[in-house]
Amino acid sequence: MTSINSNLIFFVNGKKVIETKPNPEITLLRYLREKLKLSGTKLGCAEGGCGACTVMVSKFNRDTNVVNHFSVNACLMPVCALHGLAVTTVEGIGSTRTRLHPVQERIAKAHGSQCGFCTPGIVMSMYSLLRNSSKPSMKELEIAMQGNLCRCTGYRPIIEGFRTFTKEYETCDMGDACCKKNKQGCNATLVDDKLFNSSEFVPYDHSQEPIFPPELKLVDQYDKESLYFENDRGIIWFRPTQLHQLLEFKQQHKTAAKIVVGNTEVGVEVKFKHFDYKFFANPSHIRELNELTVTENGLKVGAAVTLTQLKNFIDAKLNCNPIEISILDMLHWFAGTQVRNVASIGGNLMTSSPISDLNPILLAANAELEVQSFDNGKRIIKMDENFFTGYRKNSIKDNEVLISILIPNTIDNQHFVAYKQAKRREDDIAIVTAAFNFIFKTDTNIIEKANFVFGGMAPTTILAPKTAALVKGKEWNRELIEIVNQSLVDEIPLSFDAPGGSVLYRKSLTLSLFFKAFLKISNDLEKSQNISILNERERSGIGGFKTLVPKSSQLFEKVSSDQSLTDPIYRPKVHMSALKQATGEAIYCDDIPKYENELYLALVLSTKAHAKILAIDESEALKQPGVYAFFSAKDLTSNQNKIGPVFHDEELFIRETVTSQGQILGVIVGEDQNVVQKAARLVKIQYEELSPIIVTIEDAIKHNSVFPGYPKFLINGDVDKAFNEADHVLEGEIRLGGQEHFYLETHAAIAIPKDGDEIEIIASTQHPSEIAKLAAHVLGIPNNRVVCKTKRLGGGFGGKESRGALVSLPVTFAAYKLNRPVRLMLDRDEDMMITGTRHPFLFKYKVGFMNNGKIMGCDLKVYNNAGYSFDLSFSVLDRAIFHFQNAYKIPNVRIEGNCMKTNMPSNTAFRGFGGPQGMMVGENIIRQIAKKLNKDLTEIMDINLYNEGDITHYNQLLSNCNVRRCFEEVQKSSNFAKRRNEIAIFNEKNRWKKRGISIVNTMFGIAFTALHLNQTGALVHVYVDGSVLISHGGVEMGQGLHTKILQVAATTLKIPLEKIHIQETATDKVPNTSPTAASAGSDLNGGAVLNACKIIYDRLAPYRENYPNEKWEQWVYKAYFDRVSLSATGFYATPDIGYDPSTNSGHPFNYFTYGSAVSEVEIDCLTGDHQVIRTDIVMDVGSSLNPAIDIGQIEGAFIQGYGLFVLEELIYSPTGTLYSKGPGMYKIPGFGDIPAEFNVSLLTGSSNPRAVYSSKAIGEPPLFLASSVFFAIKEAIGAARIEEGLESDFQLLCPATSSRIRMACKDNITKKFDEYEESKHKNMKPWNVMP
Repeated sequence: MTSINSNLIFFVNGKKVIETKPNPEITLLRYLREKLKLSGTKLGCAEGGCGACTVMVSKFNRDTNVVNHFSVNACLMPVCALHGLAVTTVEGIGSTRTRLHPVQERIAKAHGSQCGFCTPGIVMSMYSLLRNSSKPSMKELEIAMQGNLCRCTGYRPIIEGFRTFTKEYETCDMGDACCKKNKQGCNATLVDDKLFNSSEFVPYDHSQEPIFPPELKLVDQYDKESLYFENDRGIIWFRPTQLHQLLEFKQQHKTAAKIVVGNTEVGVEVKFKHFDYKFFANPSHIRELNELTVTENGLKVGAAVTLTQLKNFIDAKLNCNPIEISILDMLHWFAGTQVRNVASIGGNLMTSSPISDLNPILLAANAELEVQSFDNGKRIIKMDENFFTGYRKNSIKDNEVLISILIPNTIDNQHFVAYKQAKRREDDIAIVTAAFNFIFKTDTNIIEKANFVFGGMAPTTILAPKTAALVKGKEWNRELIEIVNQSLVDEIPLSFDAPGGSVLYRKSLTLSLFFKAFLKISNDLEKSQNISILNERERSGIGGFKTLVPKSSQLFEKVSSDQSLTDPIYRPKVHMSALKQATGEAIYCDDIPKYENELYLALVLSTKAHAKILAIDESEALKQPGVYAFFSAKDLTSNQNKIGPVFHDEELFIRETVTSQGQILGVIVGEDQNVVQKAARLVKIQYEELSPIIVTIEDAIKHNSVFPGYPKFLINGDVDKAFNEADHVLEGEIRLGGQEHFYLETHAAIAIPKDGDEIEIIASTQHPSEIAKLAAHVLGIPNNRVVCKTKRLGGGFGGKESRGALVSLPVTFAAYKLNRPVRLMLDRDEDMMITGTRHPFLFKYKVGFMNNGKIMGCDLKVYNNAGYSFDLSFSVLDRAIFHFQNAYKIPNVRIEGNCMKTNMPSNTAFRGFGGPQGMMVGENIIRQIAKKLNKDLTEIMDINLYNEGDITHYNQLLSNCNVRRCFEEVQKSSNFAKRRNEIAIFNEKNRWKKRGISIVNTMFGIAFTALHLNQTGALVHVYVDGSVLISHGGVEMGQGLHTKILQVAATTLKIPLEKIHIQETATDKVPNTSPTAASAGSDLNGGAVLNACKIIYDRLAPYRENYPNEKWEQWVYKAYFDRVSLSATGFYATPDIGYDPSTNSGHPFNYFTYGSAVSEVEIDCLTGDHQVIRTDIVMDVGSSLNPAIDIGQIEGAFIQGYGLFVLEELIYSPTGTLYSKGPGMYKIPGFGDIPAEFNVSLLTGSSNPRAVYSSKAIGEPPLFLASSVFFAIKEAIGAARIEEGLESDFQLLCPATSSRIRMACKDNITKKFDEYEESKHKNMKPWNVMP
């Protein structure tokens, strides 16, 4: 008789946890953060897509007597699933107060932690790897990181830090280019190449790791006992240990019983789809469901076997058949490591997703399933065309349990291949999957049997039986291609409005993936049967891309030998919070412990894009236990309810008419997050829908939906005269989509009522002063009663400059009304739905130029998609107009700018602030001219590049213009000319893989274009012990601002860096601060701190003079006793700037940051997949205050820009619904997406007299350089188009997704769908649109 336990027992960081009332609804993440107060593990997405919540789980395997360690996503792991297991969090491996674990030390000291919010999860992924392999390979490191995302660093420094643990570390990653092999330094004597010294790292000794809890090894009671947990809502968690228990449970509850292994699907359904499952059964301890057995008929896999277990088992087999090899290959790209570690093959099959990675393989292989029920016993189901019966449905009965899957053996004359195409190779859901199974007559190329299976082409995974029947008996030759193509076109239709979009691409993929299979199988048949089918050029289409071992170099100016060793300026100092971030000790807004009497707030959001509110009924919500209040527009005056960063054209709570989905209608306040979120869904809203619903820029143009005051014009010179005198005039159009900020920490705020009418706000914001000012306005109290504080942000990128008000203001209002602390941290889907994105843009231009390529004039129309309110869209448009020419002189311009009003969330600031979108015009023009004149691109760039003393189209004189130096140096360092020739040879030899290389320049203006924002203050205190405390107006969000400020202060005061500390940014310390934005944080705040430090330094001058043999501490002490003030306020206002649009004169920018980049890519013409082979960057950062931080900013900006230009696609419905509301559908670059070789060089000998210590701003300028990847892709596509006799100059929408790449590589396959019977779809709306 199996005992049943109602207590949950597990270990966390070596300490035993006994939970007497386990709650089946609680995840491990919630338990760690709320119950155990371990806040190092972060919430990034709640769907297992970002890795911020990664922890290690350890389990003793009694069969092998080995402790298995594996990384998991705590956000999905049910705490009830941990019985008898050991959990290790980031706090459990090291701390700054005791000792650091080598993983923590190395990621920090290698500069791999910027904002730090992702760092604990990345640390735990690496730690889990080391616990399984103390000397891993780089391949193992690659796999370990597949489930982790970072938005700040660009990944390179993380890889470099962790590379020191690997087997390959002893060899230089630059290979033959290694400077030591070449018997020379990495560059001239003025250049350094070491951002960190690995010899200083504490050696890793795996024998010193904490031991696995002995109790879990010695006692098998926890494995043998069944578990039964039930909470107060009647939610049941049952862990049987015998099969009959599970069958009885399933018989009793049927479809209501969810069998959960990893919870990777059900967890998402419960969190985001709000499914209310009542009965959970966990089969992890049932032998029959967890066995892997090789039988005479094939590999028998228990349904609860995890994907990692399956992968390791197949990997260890001596002889794998083609089906197993296909599974192994597919599992490499299946989700992330954390998901594979817990997700089961049975769960994947039973979910029956039409875009499953494995189901096409199992269906094509005709796998056999063993199912069993309590009443009817066992039966075998063969996977065939009848297995999947509908969307996420199959033929297994409600009372049956899947026991095992038999993956059949193959025979000698059988060929099996499978493919998956996604937006991102690593950790992404499929767009289309395919599996092909061909059996040939013995020793022939005659097809005896075939299976064609596709995922992503219907509501289920489907077979193509007609095509299979058609090819039976046919010879495997080139004629087969067209037979199959035409049959698949007819057999697999896809409606124009099919869910998932990209209809033409998906249809093309069915043929493209078959063609790849044809190439692969033909290649194999040629070897086995000595026949000839393919030519050499075609073989490039056989394989896909594999992640290359990363290489990199970082070059920067050496510190002068005259500089004191204790002077930190210009040195690569570690981010001041990096160690705390790596140990989980760094505190973010939601990490702050819960206050006494604290309440939680949930937003009630509009679900319509354009509608009149007829009624709001909160009565049902207010009846729920634990709910305290509902607030809406009725609780505020009309004036108090009006908000906005510049123009008060928004409502905090919508009163009458919603103009976008995701607008706030009201808020529910109650005991905790679960209570208020469930109550918020009970608030009933009655709407009257209005039209039109305007989503896209094209919609807005059609309906003339423009904000008041637009269009606006900038005119310089005589464009019409320039066109008349030009030898050529061309027209063009550029279209860019938006981009989600995807900071790892979502918006968060806590408001705490203080004495009487005072209130304190702790907010995740880039602009504390704005939050405080608006809060005072909403509450109707003076600004001096409101204090806003920000310690650090888990990323910002502009997204937390103005839109944080949507979180902070409701929280503050509720706290003030209820006189209790109130908290809110947005869920990822809420954040993405309501806070806006980078602005989509449309540019239409006409350009005149001479025969030599010199540009004479440009007529430009600019449209940005502002969303439902102004926000900062007018300034974003201004910067796009200022930057449209990029680094090229265009003497005559006429620009019309339009802010388009749409029924979209209000779009907002994002790194670059319109500049990168505008720069695309200049780069497109340069390329279009080169194509037209058939001249070398670099020749056209060279003749048009700005020179010292040139004047821009907004009449600013250029001084210290280094763009030409960057341009020339990057060509040399990248071997641009040589590699371009090599690429031409590669393209000649390969038909289905093409390479491209491109060069891009950037010239980014530094300053707020709103003059009044170019100011800030600082407060510096010196204490009697000599320690220094600084407060300034800037916010630390990963960019290393505080670290640079420390360096500035230490150098100015001439004291060690360690004596200085920076606390939070607070409006009661420094008032009226500007947002930390526009890349001006170091310039402004550095200037203010420099000013304050100089004041104090000068006050201490008499003591230095009178007591020259004493030190700082003694001077301070003496000054104190002489009653000399040791505190000073500093102030800085950027001098000599200001622009008058009415006369088009002045200086909108303080100076410019320049740079150039060369990128090389390879594309797969059949799938649209691509790989960035190499990127070289030369950046002018003046005299870098901190080369490690500046290079980190360059790399991080580049990878974020790569996302903008190539990877990241916002998916909206025609009615304004955002589909891409999390990492499941919205893909930012991952570890595997960075350039395989990534070289960054800081320009030497550059100074900048207009900023602190001759430095330059760096946060935004490098982002545009990632367009070099976009243009390299375009070059590669052009090479493919030439094969078909098409023009190599064509319009490519941005981002250049796999879909757009494939469809631009026109060939016989895409031509079948080019027309796609457009006449039939005139009245049919597509599933998604480009905003």
